[in-house]
Amino acid sequence: MEDEPTFPAFPYEPYSIQTDFMKALYRSLSKGGVSMLESPTGTGKTLSIICSALQWLVDRNHRLKSEANHAQKPGGGNGSDDEPDWMKNFVANKDAAVEDKMKKKPMFGRGKPDKGRNQGSCRNLLSPNFVEEGIHEKKDSENLRENNGVELNDEEFLMEEYESGEEEDAGAGKSKRKAGGVCINSSSGEEEEDDNEDDEEELKIYFCSRTHSQLSQFVKELRKTVFGNEMKVVSLGSRKIFCINEEVLKLGSSTYINERCLELQQNTKKEVSKLKNLGSGGRIRRTKASSGCPMLRNKKLQKQFRSEISQEGALDIEDLVHLGRRMGTCPYYGSRSIIPTAEIVVLPYQSLLSKSSRESLGLNLKNNIVIIDEAHNLADSLISMYDAKITSSQLEHVNSHIKQYLERFRNFLGPGNRRYIQTLLVITRAFLQILFNGKDTSLVDPGHDAEKAFGAKNALDSSMAINEFLFSLNIDNINLVKLLHYIKESNIIHKVSGYGNKVANLQKVSALNDSRESSEEGSILSGFRAFVDLLLSLTNNDGDGRIIISREKPASSGQEGGYLKYVMLTGEKIFSEIVDQAHAVILAGGTLQPIEETKERLFPQLTPDRFHFFSCSHIIPPESILPVALSHGPSGQSFDFSYSSRSSTIMMEELGLLLCNLVTVVPEGIVVFFSSFDYEGQVYDSWKASGILERIMKKKCIFREPRKNTDVELVLKEYKETIDKLSNTNQKEDHVPQNGAILLAVVGGKISEGINFSDGMGRCIVMVGLPYPSPSDIELLERVKHIEGLGVSNSSRSTKFSVGNEQHYSGDVQAGFAILRSCKHRGKEYYENLCMKAVNQSIGRAIRHINDYAAILLVDERYASDPSKRSLSHPTNKLPQWIKDRLVPVTGKYGEAHRLLHQFFKLNKKRGRQ
Repeated sequence: MEDEPTFPAFPYEPYSIQTDFMKALYRSLSKGGVSMLESPTGTGKTLSIICSALQWLVDRNHRLKSEANHAQKPGGGNGSDDEPDWMKNFVANKDAAVEDKMKKKPMFGRGKPDKGRNQGSCRNLLSPNFVEEGIHEKKDSENLRENNGVELNDEEFLMEEYESGEEEDAGAGKSKRKAGGVCINSSSGEEEEDDNEDDEEELKIYFCSRTHSQLSQFVKELRKTVFGNEMKVVSLGSRKIFCINEEVLKLGSSTYINERCLELQQNTKKEVSKLKNLGSGGRIRRTKASSGCPMLRNKKLQKQFRSEISQEGALDIEDLVHLGRRMGTCPYYGSRSIIPTAEIVVLPYQSLLSKSSRESLGLNLKNNIVIIDEAHNLADSLISMYDAKITSSQLEHVNSHIKQYLERFRNFLGPGNRRYIQTLLVITRAFLQILFNGKDTSLVDPGHDAEKAFGAKNALDSSMAINEFLFSLNIDNINLVKLLHYIKESNIIHKVSGYGNKVANLQKVSALNDSRESSEEGSILSGFRAFVDLLLSLTNNDGDGRIIISREKPASSGQEGGYLKYVMLTGEKIFSEIVDQAHAVILAGGTLQPIEETKERLFPQLTPDRFHFFSCSHIIPPESILPVALSHGPSGQSFDFSYSSRSSTIMMEELGLLLCNLVTVVPEGIVVFFSSFDYEGQVYDSWKASGILERIMKKKCIFREPRKNTDVELVLKEYKETIDKLSNTNQKEDHVPQNGAILLAVVGGKISEGINFSDGMGRCIVMVGLPYPSPSDIELLERVKHIEGLGVSNSSRSTKFSVGNEQHYSGDVQAGFAILRSCKHRGKEYYENLCMKAVNQSIGRAIRHINDYAAILLVDERYASDPSKRSLSHPTNKLPQWIKDRLVPVTGKYGEAHRLLHQFFKLNKKRGRQ
């Protein structure tokens, strides 16, 4: 029998639930497969993950070392028969990889190979990390001028001749290249060999979470343990977070920063260093190249950057940026270069869950460990990464730029290039025809089928399956796989957008500054990438997703443009790639229930022996939390915040009266969560007009969550400072008019997801109503219908949803409700789960440590129904166990709830003084 694991690295005396959690995680890593581990927020989950996972890694390394020593002794054999197969395979694969590395020779025609990258993947083209690998050697300018008659300054935009084979394989098409035109790049002023060539791949633990701040928190917790200095750790993040090039940072937008970064790397400065003869008579020009970005020119500094990190121990993103600035070298690419030797890779969701990002970063999941924190909405987060959207204005730009390019270079393009470029024009025109409903007569009519599908009903929004979409546009005969391969091989999006930018700049009367020019270029290139992304989505299986057609519609600020969007609906195949490669996948979170939905959507085929679940209670004593389901307000009015009733003046005023009472009994901070920014604004205006706002502010200052995420930090800072200041004043003086602050927040906003309201910042959390997502959201309805049909045959599914306005949906709320009412099983449960997951995330912001205390008010009669009459789908049955066990339903007068609150805070104030 295995020895019970111990966790000496845990920096404090662990609570029993923390020890149980660490043991469960340790066992899960040993067994492999998929595990869901639930530990309430405020129970030290992150620290428990670190100490358990890294202890497992240390123990495994010691065991491997011991077995290797044993094997070297006479009669030692080849290792233990008890060793898991995956561990033997890992060692064998590692040895084979080292041997294979020794045999590798430099590749002609490419730079250094991108480790772990699938060169054939079209997805790489769409990745923000995508870097054009082969900068094609230009033909001799004199020949070009003589043979083609193209002006010398337009020569860079001319396509190489492209041949498309008749073979089935999409890889048959290729540009014509000669040996004499091949260029091998080596870094300027440096040795030509790769600094990382001898780096050994270690078994890795990939830890990912949703935000950069959560990843920084992980590193801070890691530093509290001995592992912070003993393990090789690297933090990854976006270019926008890491970039230290001020000229690029000025662009502001993530998209523009990505585009400019990649463009600078393609603008390499090359000098011929020597010529090397090939046996066939061709010659290779060996060049030294330096990046166009000043932060990447000095390779010695990049090497020094890696060395500094290895000496510093665990660094978070801010530390890496500071180090990069101090040394004058890029921390984004510097951190990426450490991946091969790292034991712990800390990275955002997108970088690990998106296949294109994994390939671009060179992440190898084979036999490694993947830990996904904050996994409560993993299925929706995963599939949303594979959505693709292009707006009508982007499509118009793409169409006009392709047309402009074809007109300029038509006589100089070979038949292969001409055919593919004309095909792109046909597709862009067909897409525009849908969005403008045939209004623009200058566009080529894609066919009568489109008129049948879209002309009959002038709906603002509609949805279609992929095949139906392609057939209705008469573009079903186009081989999209070959077309995508052509786009990747020919580098056409850079050629066309580059030429378009040049023409646009020449037409400008006054010169624009660099940042404006770069933004213009970024927008053109972004449009092309969005177009290609949508094309790639159309190569998915017919049932994997839906195409949303949203036409131009009136909006408060003028006209809201139309768009085409592919909405991915199934995550099973995407997630199976991760599960099949990794040794163990851990999904951790504060509230993972209901787990059946996650299993059904992400790994339905997983056998029971490959799945493990663990959940623990909270560390706080029962008297530290008071959850109350409140059905009536102070004046006796029942609370009904359903869609049809919530906007009534009576309901908003009753809520205001509740707050007027709460500010007299709740000390310090109160956080009130509303279902949306619009409803929060409506309530605030109503309180202001009725005088309720003024009454509340006599006791507590009011703060409101801003719509812009960048402003949230400032509001939170002022909210906390106000509470601290008034709390200190109250301790000195008995009669102070104000006793804290109120923060009006929104479910699904930044405050509800990642902000902790410990101690005085969140003595009371008020949840107003049940925050169901809007039924007017067509994408949500498509997901609901898909989930309702899981396990149902396609024919049954189509019959089930023959709702009259389902195909052509106008965004009407009542029509959305009709579709939701037609769902009886999984779809209905999914819609309810979305609501309660949002509730659980919001109310979990309070209670962050064992000495913390808070009241939680669930304000709506639907929360407070008789417990004996509740069904399984009742809202309170979906609350976390530690809250559900202590919930007090107050179905009568408000006075009972007020008395409970008064006793609760009086008791905890007394406990705090002891």
